[in-house]
Amino acid sequence: MKGIVIYLHHMSLRKFAGIILVLICFCLTKVLVEQKPPIPLAVNAVIDLRQQSFDEEIPLNGQWLFYWKQLIEPNVNKLPAGRLVDFPSMWTDITSGDHKLPAFGYATYKLKVLLPTQAGPLSIAMPDTYSAYRLYINGVLLAANGTVGTTKKEFIPYWKETILDLPPGTGTIDMTLQIANFVHQRGGIAEKIFIGQKEQVNLKRRSSDAIDLLLTGCLFMGGIFFLGLYLVGNKDRAILFFALFSIVYSYRIIGADNYVLHKLLPDLSWYLTVRLEYITLYLGIGLFGVFTRCLYPEECHKNVAFTICILCFSFAGLTLFLPPYYFTQLLSPFIIVSIFCLFYVPYVYTVAYKHKRPGSIYTLISASALMVTFSISLLHYWNLIPPYQLLNFACFISFFFLQSLILSHRVYFTLKKARAEAEQGLKAKSEFLSTMSHEIRTPLNAVIGMSHLLLKNDPREDQVEQLDVMLFSANNLLNIVNDILDFNKIEAGKISFEHIEVDLVWIAKNIVAAMKISALEKNIDLRLKIDNTLKNRVFGDPTRVSQVITNLVHNAIKFTRAGYVELEIAVQDQNETHISLLIKIKDTGIGITKEKQKIIFERFTQADSSTSRAFGGSGLGLAISKRILELQGSSLLVKSEEGNGSEFYFVQTFKKSTISADQNRVNTLSFEPTMLTDFNILLVEDNPINVLVARKHLEKWGASIDIACNGIEALEMLDTNKHNLVLMDLHMPLMDGYEASRKMRENGVKLPIIAFTANLPDDIKVRIKCAGMNDFIVKPFLPDDLYKKVLHFSSAPLKN
Repeated sequence: MKGIVIYLHHMSLRKFAGIILVLICFCLTKVLVEQKPPIPLAVNAVIDLRQQSFDEEIPLNGQWLFYWKQLIEPNVNKLPAGRLVDFPSMWTDITSGDHKLPAFGYATYKLKVLLPTQAGPLSIAMPDTYSAYRLYINGVLLAANGTVGTTKKEFIPYWKETILDLPPGTGTIDMTLQIANFVHQRGGIAEKIFIGQKEQVNLKRRSSDAIDLLLTGCLFMGGIFFLGLYLVGNKDRAILFFALFSIVYSYRIIGADNYVLHKLLPDLSWYLTVRLEYITLYLGIGLFGVFTRCLYPEECHKNVAFTICILCFSFAGLTLFLPPYYFTQLLSPFIIVSIFCLFYVPYVYTVAYKHKRPGSIYTLISASALMVTFSISLLHYWNLIPPYQLLNFACFISFFFLQSLILSHRVYFTLKKARAEAEQGLKAKSEFLSTMSHEIRTPLNAVIGMSHLLLKNDPREDQVEQLDVMLFSANNLLNIVNDILDFNKIEAGKISFEHIEVDLVWIAKNIVAAMKISALEKNIDLRLKIDNTLKNRVFGDPTRVSQVITNLVHNAIKFTRAGYVELEIAVQDQNETHISLLIKIKDTGIGITKEKQKIIFERFTQADSSTSRAFGGSGLGLAISKRILELQGSSLLVKSEEGNGSEFYFVQTFKKSTISADQNRVNTLSFEPTMLTDFNILLVEDNPINVLVARKHLEKWGASIDIACNGIEALEMLDTNKHNLVLMDLHMPLMDGYEASRKMRENGVKLPIIAFTANLPDDIKVRIKCAGMNDFIVKPFLPDDLYKKVLHFSSAPLKN
């Protein structure tokens, strides 16, 4: 549907409108002006068809004998005096004296039909009557609907079309039609009785039934589709009311006119079906009025729409409670409402088209189809034209299709708008997080940096404890910020994975060594268990592997009060090229109930609200770890029992490296920094606190520092004969670090330039490279990291 909408949107709408209108006008003109041979009429209750070929059905119209308040039996020897009336006709239109006959009563109609002796098999198509009948052919009862009686107690109404097969060789037929009515405001027969070739009559009625069934199915299933679209979509009320209109009006197709439903379910109560027939008419018009109001609220006057709805729903309510005689009389005043809607709806659509509302061209074309459909229905109701079922069907399908295009058009543009807003929201969120990352990391750099400086200046014992608490809290805040940014990156699909050699044994040892202090503070034994058959390094992303394992070990320590935490790496399967490893983190902590195990991997979620209060954390660690593993084709699983600890584990397959994993490799996390004597650094930084922190560390290691507050000062101060390295902040007034670095390279400066930034690495890698910088340091930095990075670009040797 979306593709059709896009195609039609780009197509010439005027051309499309013209095609539809021309087709409708052509069909309407054809059926209205088509010339047909004169139709024979009954005269004095006799119709002579002996010269007819029966190439087409012939209506038995003309003068019939009429007997009011008499049920004439077909085989009486002497007929009482009757009167000639035009047939078909309602007896409520027949006058007796100065008054028309009442609706309640009974009567007999009689006609003699002269047929050719050589005619093929013939059939009679008998319509419904108001509201029960018996039809005798040559004295034999061949059809009956309901029960004909002389009192209301004896009478049972029913409506259904019937086809009667005449005996072969029938030359003359005497038709006796008995009709009774004690329920409806009309009495008699309004539809024509046709006679024709058996095969032709049956084919025409079956085709008519098939068209009704097809149209009913289209409307009903379309209504169900749009109802579902409303329920799962953006709750557009126009879609809801069009869905309800389609469902309600679908009953009109199958439960009125040809009464196909009555043929399929002959035991249905007439009192139920006649109410449904009228209620669906009233509700259908009302719902379409509400739909039009929701579709174009500015063009459809509120009071007009409200009045139509009140009238339609009032008529439907009266139909529900009043007897049929009374609610069937409501149809005449309701026709006035229908005629008003017939002209008002196209007017609304025309105004909407002038105002260039989305999809208004489709509504304008559909209004033309709707006008044709309603016009045919009204004129047929007044017996002015035939039903023109095929034209009616084509117009109804065109109307429904075009209205579907309107709603699809609305859904498409709503989704397009929502998508644009969502993309704008994601962009704003990303920019916000990036900005907040920078703003939070900058003061954290000062807190962490100054804490490290104070710890190395021989503080008192009580000050050491306080500084450790401050440093621990700052690092926790930094971890939370990193988790939020990582999760945002995963959601945005911006995460990427390296494929380099990884020494998992070395990573595991370093993680355990780094977490050892946290475990000892809680008197927890932190264990490492590595399979001896793990002999090779593997290819993977060391950062992400380390991140997942660190998250899981950190969680295990956090939720364990006593006992141990164990990190195990076991070989599950391997061959010459690949190896599958089971990485498991087991603890003796608080455990997780089975019910909570389903939600702990959701973002910002922990097993219990009290958990976050007791243990802290953002609730993102497990969600991030799970998504990182899923993006690499693995799954994070858990086994746990409340009060008895937990096991988090995953199996990941890696490609083997030819380099061996050193089981006895020494941890190299810490070292004593070498003095950077005779090493001159130009520090370009506008934040005084960051300048203070970096300067203190660098001068302590023996380096000489010059300070520039922005890119312009840096260009003026840089001396390639003096300076050995440039530490360049990226965000500064007047000229930022990117522009300053580019100009340095353009001026032929070949000194190493290290970006000094609070941005995330993935956000700046490309820009840093394009600006000509050699590397970067992320704030807040650890002193050892800064030292190693500076030392890497100096000539001083690294001493362990």
